[in-house]
Amino acid sequence: MAAVGENRKKSSRKRNPGEGRKPEKSFKNTRKDKADPSSTDLPSSLLIPDEDPDFPRGGGSILSREEAAEARAEAEAEFEREEMGPARGKDNRKKKGARKPSSGRAEEDFGSLFGEGVTGKLPRFANRITLKNISPNMKLWGVIIEVNPKDLVISLPGGLRGFVRAEEVSDIDKEYSGSESDMLSSIVHIGQLVSCFVLRVDDDKKDGKGNKRIWLSLRLSLLHKCLSLDAVQDGMVLTAQVKSVEDHGYILYFGVPSFSGFMPRTTEDGGRIKCGQLLQRVVKSIDKARGVVYLNSDPELGSKFFTKDLKGLSIDLLVPGMMVNARVHSTLENGIMLSFLTYFTGTVDIFHLPNAFPTGTWKNDYKQNTKVIARILFIDPSTRAVGLTLNPYLVHNKIPPLYVNTGEIFDHSRILRVDKGVGLLLELPSSPAPSPGYANIHDVSDEEVLKLEKKFKEGSTVRVRVLGTRRLEGLSMSTLKASAFEGSIFTHADVKPGMLVKAKVIAVENFGAIVQFSSGVKALCPLPHMSELDIVKTPKKFKVGVELLFRVLGCKSKRITVTHKKTLVKSKLTVLASYTDATEGLITHGWITKIEKHGCFVRFYNGVQGFAHRSQLGLEPGTEAESIYHIGQVIKCRIISSVPASRRISVSFVISPKRTDVDEKARLGSLVTGVVDRMTSGAVIVNVNGYYKGTIFNEHLSDNQAQATLLRSLLKPGYEFDQLLVLDIEAQNLVLSAKYSLIKSAKEIPLDISMIQHQSVIHGYICNIIEAGCFVRFLGRLTGFCPKQKGTDEQTDNISDAFYVGQSVRSHILSVDTESGRIKLSLQQSLCFSSDVSFLQGYFLLEEKIAALHHSNSKNSYINWMESFNIGSLVEGEIEEIKEYGIVLRFKDHGEVVGFVANHQLGGINVELGSVVKALILDISKSDGLVDLSLKPELIDSAKIRGSKKKRCRATSADLKLHQEVNAIVEIMKENYLILSVPEYNYAIGYASLTDYNIQKLPHKHFTNGQSVTVTVGELSSAHFSGRLLLLLKTFSDVSGSSFKKSRKKSGYRVGSLVEAEIVEIKPLELILKFGIAFRGRVHVTEVVDTENSMENPLSKFKIGEMLHARIVAKAEQSGKSGKAFQWELSLRPSVLEADCREGISPPKTEEFDFSVGAIAKGYVVKVDSDWVWLTVSRHFMAHLYILDSSSEPSELEGFQQRYAVGEAVKGCILNINKEKKLLRLKSCPSLFCESMANQESFEKNSQAAKGSNITGTEHINQGDIVGGRIKRLLPGVGGILVQIGPHLYGRAHYTELLDTWVPEPLARYQEGQFVKCKILDITRSSEGTIHVDLSLRPSLQAIQPVVSTESGNSLEISKRFEKMDDLHPDMDVQGYVKNVTSKGCFIMLSRTVDARVLLSNLSDSYIEDPEKEFPVGKLVHGRVLSVEPSLKRVEVTLRTDVENKHRKLDSAHFNNFHAGDIVHGQIRRTESYGLFITIDNSSLVGLCHISELSDEPINDIETRYKAGDKVLAKVLKVDADRHRISLGMKRSYIGDASDAEIAPNYDIINNTIDETAPVDDVLLAFQQNNLTWTPAIPTNRSTDFAIRSEIEKRASVLPLDVNLGESDGSDLDNDASVSLDSTNKNEVVGKESDRRIKKKAKEQRELEISAAEQRSLQKVIPSTADEFEKLVRSSPNSSFVWINYMAFMLDLADIEKARSIAERALRTINVREEEEKLNIWVAYFNLENEYGSPPEEAVKKTFQRALQYCDPKKLHFALLGMYERTEQQKLADELLERMIKKFKTSCKVWLRYAQSFLKQGKNEIQSVVNRTLLSLPRNKHIKFISQIAILEFKCGVPERGRSMFESVLREYPKRTDLWSIYLDQEIRLGDKEVIRALFERATCLSLPPKKMKFLFKKYLEYEKTQGDEDRIEHVKSKALEYVESSLT
Repeated sequence: MAAVGENRKKSSRKRNPGEGRKPEKSFKNTRKDKADPSSTDLPSSLLIPDEDPDFPRGGGSILSREEAAEARAEAEAEFEREEMGPARGKDNRKKKGARKPSSGRAEEDFGSLFGEGVTGKLPRFANRITLKNISPNMKLWGVIIEVNPKDLVISLPGGLRGFVRAEEVSDIDKEYSGSESDMLSSIVHIGQLVSCFVLRVDDDKKDGKGNKRIWLSLRLSLLHKCLSLDAVQDGMVLTAQVKSVEDHGYILYFGVPSFSGFMPRTTEDGGRIKCGQLLQRVVKSIDKARGVVYLNSDPELGSKFFTKDLKGLSIDLLVPGMMVNARVHSTLENGIMLSFLTYFTGTVDIFHLPNAFPTGTWKNDYKQNTKVIARILFIDPSTRAVGLTLNPYLVHNKIPPLYVNTGEIFDHSRILRVDKGVGLLLELPSSPAPSPGYANIHDVSDEEVLKLEKKFKEGSTVRVRVLGTRRLEGLSMSTLKASAFEGSIFTHADVKPGMLVKAKVIAVENFGAIVQFSSGVKALCPLPHMSELDIVKTPKKFKVGVELLFRVLGCKSKRITVTHKKTLVKSKLTVLASYTDATEGLITHGWITKIEKHGCFVRFYNGVQGFAHRSQLGLEPGTEAESIYHIGQVIKCRIISSVPASRRISVSFVISPKRTDVDEKARLGSLVTGVVDRMTSGAVIVNVNGYYKGTIFNEHLSDNQAQATLLRSLLKPGYEFDQLLVLDIEAQNLVLSAKYSLIKSAKEIPLDISMIQHQSVIHGYICNIIEAGCFVRFLGRLTGFCPKQKGTDEQTDNISDAFYVGQSVRSHILSVDTESGRIKLSLQQSLCFSSDVSFLQGYFLLEEKIAALHHSNSKNSYINWMESFNIGSLVEGEIEEIKEYGIVLRFKDHGEVVGFVANHQLGGINVELGSVVKALILDISKSDGLVDLSLKPELIDSAKIRGSKKKRCRATSADLKLHQEVNAIVEIMKENYLILSVPEYNYAIGYASLTDYNIQKLPHKHFTNGQSVTVTVGELSSAHFSGRLLLLLKTFSDVSGSSFKKSRKKSGYRVGSLVEAEIVEIKPLELILKFGIAFRGRVHVTEVVDTENSMENPLSKFKIGEMLHARIVAKAEQSGKSGKAFQWELSLRPSVLEADCREGISPPKTEEFDFSVGAIAKGYVVKVDSDWVWLTVSRHFMAHLYILDSSSEPSELEGFQQRYAVGEAVKGCILNINKEKKLLRLKSCPSLFCESMANQESFEKNSQAAKGSNITGTEHINQGDIVGGRIKRLLPGVGGILVQIGPHLYGRAHYTELLDTWVPEPLARYQEGQFVKCKILDITRSSEGTIHVDLSLRPSLQAIQPVVSTESGNSLEISKRFEKMDDLHPDMDVQGYVKNVTSKGCFIMLSRTVDARVLLSNLSDSYIEDPEKEFPVGKLVHGRVLSVEPSLKRVEVTLRTDVENKHRKLDSAHFNNFHAGDIVHGQIRRTESYGLFITIDNSSLVGLCHISELSDEPINDIETRYKAGDKVLAKVLKVDADRHRISLGMKRSYIGDASDAEIAPNYDIINNTIDETAPVDDVLLAFQQNNLTWTPAIPTNRSTDFAIRSEIEKRASVLPLDVNLGESDGSDLDNDASVSLDSTNKNEVVGKESDRRIKKKAKEQRELEISAAEQRSLQKVIPSTADEFEKLVRSSPNSSFVWINYMAFMLDLADIEKARSIAERALRTINVREEEEKLNIWVAYFNLENEYGSPPEEAVKKTFQRALQYCDPKKLHFALLGMYERTEQQKLADELLERMIKKFKTSCKVWLRYAQSFLKQGKNEIQSVVNRTLLSLPRNKHIKFISQIAILEFKCGVPERGRSMFESVLREYPKRTDLWSIYLDQEIRLGDKEVIRALFERATCLSLPPKKMKFLFKKYLEYEKTQGDEDRIEHVKSKALEYVESSLT
């Protein structure tokens, strides 16, 4: 919150210099009239937003104090006047000061938003958002009340309404296939509470009052602008947006790129959560390392979690809707002020109090410091104003219920409260519960009311009408005005389509006008409806404020549209507003919305739409609808038919159709004649029978599309069509067709659906084509539909490639539905082929007409030459020209005619230019004047025979009969037909069509000259067709529709049959052949040749139409898509064709599985994608070649996709085989034939086990192989490069294996995605099955190029990588990269297998302040080997250049000068938390005085007591000359009686002689490096207690911040001190305790002693403050006992977060070797989270997952299980046990705990547990498990089951005395003496060794001594004696 800005205050004071600091006081003194009685009442802040007074922002006034005093007295009366004239100028207000309200404190408070601590005083009124103070960047809480196609409407606090455009709803770009409205509905819904961000506030020009429009955004990037991952906490409620929906959950977006979210999927989701949806969920956990926030899936938790008080929480992090705990700070005049989240205050106005009906005494309910739960309502960052709500519904994240509707009237509403000068609070008697309402002072009466309290009394009842609602508050705004109860339109619900209304224009836009009814309801008059004409600009009469008459067009979703079209407004016709009102014959007005070729779409009221067919438009023939009508035109319509269920209406523009007697000759399906009248662009208009007009569309001029175009170009008015078919009648216009096919079959074409018979074939034409198929029209409008898959025999992607609109077709009727009027057709050629030659007849008839039109001007010459040329006759001509494709002849008497003889028609005759020859006429093109001739002798002779008068000796064409089948030879192949000769009938010339009705656009079959074909006689020679003999190819005529399927079924083809087939299609990988009776087969590319050596595509040598022999090898698999049956797989392979395949004998199997791993396979490329080449190796087997298996050269890998083409042959070596998927994986083998074939036998031997299986992995790669790779990732630091070398196989190139030479930053030369050449150095497989491949990218190892020596001497040596430690020796120069840096030194990588350590003292010649800075990871360093210890796998290197000098200066003779017990003088060199480094006087040596040796008394803070440079006296405790170490002590008990006087003189000497040169630094570094774990020498005569104390001190000696020192890669810089001690202890232990169990027991005992000593140490000085605990953990950093007590101390102080931080510190500090100590901390952490986590279950699981990364998993699981059992969380314990038995299924202990849990819970399924366990455990653990289960049965189960278990085990192992002993113990515990004695008797009767029998008898005797009598004791003794005697004998 914030107050009015200081600048506003200052400017106000400058304008009023005479005004005092307290305007209230001066205002009061100058007041002339009596006090305003309403000054202390509620202000006008309770008014609804639209009625707010227009106060200046900030409350400043331009009136003098006198004017203000006068105005104050009349302020109440002027509120309404102020609203009526808010835009008056300042000068006008100065002149009429009485009309302006004063600038008193009340107005100042009301005019602005107040924040805390700005004004220094509490505001009088609660903050409330109004149109006056709302500003951009505000955050508001609102509820969605409308979801529109392009925006949302939000109800905001205070009754405001905001708008959200569709693009501002989400940050996520969402692809949505539906409409925008559906898209918004999938993201949000009405009634959803959302947080909004104010973008801007604009003036609403559509509103006559000049109100403002608030534009909002729901984008989380604006709401969460300042949100960071550090600010997110567990339990926080966050709003997120679903970014994507995955299999297991949802990826979430929070508006910030720094982190994302995830929410798991639950069964309750039910698919309701979609991409882009806004969700409000609780934070479950946070993964800061990955930047992922996990949310809880339960939506109900969002209303239960509070926002926690975060340190540094700013107002920018507050989001509307947050739930907070708050306290009442104070009460205001119209609300209360609350404090929350420590730092913030906010206000709650009276409409957001918990009580929906607050009375006048509401303030009494809110005492100061009262605790309340609130939600944030709005936030203004600029003024820090915060609004809150206490509404119980909103607090529970629900919207308040609303039981009233706008416009509803309540007669008996009760007045609850009268707010003086403001309004009335009402109780509306709604159902099922009363609703609160509020009436503004301006809405209580039609007359002005100054004193509400005088006219209205609390408790009285009034009549109320609801004006509107505040959806967020659940409040209705009401009116008491009498005028509100009058009028026909009050709300949108009162508006009906078609009603006439008067409305005022309030805004005019380019898309239309916004008009407003008298009740305030607004409507839109679209631009096309503003005028009767087609306009592009708004008419001038549409001006703001003009009142006009409109008619309502529609009212949907509160969007009202009206029209001002004069015809519609003044129409007296019936209004058509629904489909049910559309009755046949109804005449009404509509307007055209769309004009199509086949008709017009007409719109009526309320969205009703109809269609007027072209025939109902009243058009003249040849006239287009666009030329008569226009879009938007009002038209009078007549309803022809209506189907309300399907929302279809047919209308007609012909209101009164003329009754005409249609001529009998002009009915549908009749044939008429017509004379061309005129021609339009798309049709020919003809006169029919003198008074009818007819239309022939261009596509109906011919069956052949090319002929139709040619005829159209030649037609002229006056041309007469002798025959035309009437297709349709449109009023007086006839739709005609000149197609020969339709005219010939006119009587067979159906007119009605009842005339159509199933399975019949009918002629028709295509009238429309869509993606799903095509429509075939018959007579009238009878139409059938052919689906796409039924259009052609061959599958086609686009049906438009096979058919065109207007094409003549033959249709096969599949189904007829008379009820729905639907006809389903098939146009497949196999079902619809022509059985006659009508197609060819029509072609030649029309060609005659075209020729006649073409030669109409020279008719005589045309007739003359036509009479001279007859088909089949001889003609004489002169050779005029010889060309390469034939010869050209000229005729003597007919110069305009040209003859042509093709080369293949020469018949072997040699011709010369100018010679005269006789030729046979084959064909005549009359329109072109071209004659096709032949010189073949057999044809010439046949013509001579026909002309001879002698008796014929052989048959001629005259002997042919109709439908006779003959053999013919192809002479000439024309574009549309074949010219054939029939040898059997004197080479008669005939003609056959190449195509048919349904296949005109499809490719024609190819024929070759001289080819023999079978034909059927379709039409004998006649004059109608110029004497042509018309034939039908067998492919069209050999089967009939009824016998087609039967003939196929009776076919004799089977597998093994040899067939003669024709190539009809050539694909890249297969041939499609046609054979027999419409049979089709496929020849796969692998079934063409036998040889595998050729790498060419074998299909390249074939051509379409070629005939060849093939053998059927299999039936084709049916895919179910093509619908084709009886298809065959064929083979052309010579071995298959030559095989003996007599009937009943199958051909050789070509699909046997003969592939083996390592063999060579050849395939043909099917497709190439980014990473794979897919090949076909046989008909059923595929292969794929991975990109990295195709080559090892990077340049070839980069051009992978360009190297392969579809159909190309590729050979490769088989890597693995997947029989199930029939898939091979290949590896390219360019040199396989010369090199690898030698290794074929070994390869197959290694891969024999994988043959036929689905193998994966590394079987195909070996050490030393050169492979191609692709860089997947550059690993951070010195991790190297992760290289992909297979589809799922990766290898790692070590940092030292990237380049041959040692260069800085070798990674800089590589990038992700780069192709590289790799050498495989090593392949290892872990016990878990993971494969690790070591690679090298060094060119020298890949034999790419030799290493060039760049320096003289040793460049080759430097580039060498030392793979073994044996290759290293002291004083060798080496190079390496820094691998790890610690405070003790660093490790460097010499190679991928050898690392070396460099101590801190050997890093540099000078002292290094910050080793990590000087030696960053990855730095290239040069050094010299100091020592090599292969047994310890340790190499030590120095980077110093003065190693020899150092060793000379630190010679051991210096150390020999000092002895234990010497008293030395020195100076403190350095102070550390663990001790002092002291430079000894008169030497360069430095000693360490440990903190435990500084004083006899404990030292709390070493740094405050000792400073560098102090002079001290110390005693030498130990000298280690070999390791250059001196241990010192400064305790007074060591020094004795040495006085300060004795020490002082020596200081002068020290000052003059001390040498602080480099050697001193080196010694200091050595101590800094090596003495971190230094401890004083322990005398051998100390007690055991002291030894235990020393162990504690040893633990305490490791510094908290240095625990990771030397831990990298298993190296340890402290091993020097510990190796000898460990080996000594080990020898002693081996000597004393040889048994492993004794060792373990001793170790446990020692731990107990140490723990006890720790407790005693802690009890001596019990810490009472955090500082004392800090000192204790510094001294014992590895003690979990101390850390856990520290955590408990913080929990006692209720500081949970501090306790967590201590646990985290402990985990970081405790040495990694102290596994048990760390485990103790983790267990304590579990208990802490189990008690204080939020929620506990999730917190414990999160901690547990972290602990698994550091501790023994089994121990950790048992620790968590123990905690669950202690806290009685049985469900969680059971879940954990289930996971444990899966994870540790070979652990006996885990299974025992699982069984124990079963027995404790009383479950009876123990036997199933035992069975499962025995299957999982190794056999050697079975006895242990069964015996332990039996014990559990005795203790907490059924003893009888335990007995049976023991008995079963003892039957197999009767000599196991340990089992007998356990069995006896359990029976003894039960106490059944008879059973016990019987068991003892059995055991002692066994034949066992004496030692075991002694044990049993002893146990038996002890039992009888305690439970039996003397007789029983004697019995046992005698039995034992008998055993001894028997054993001796």
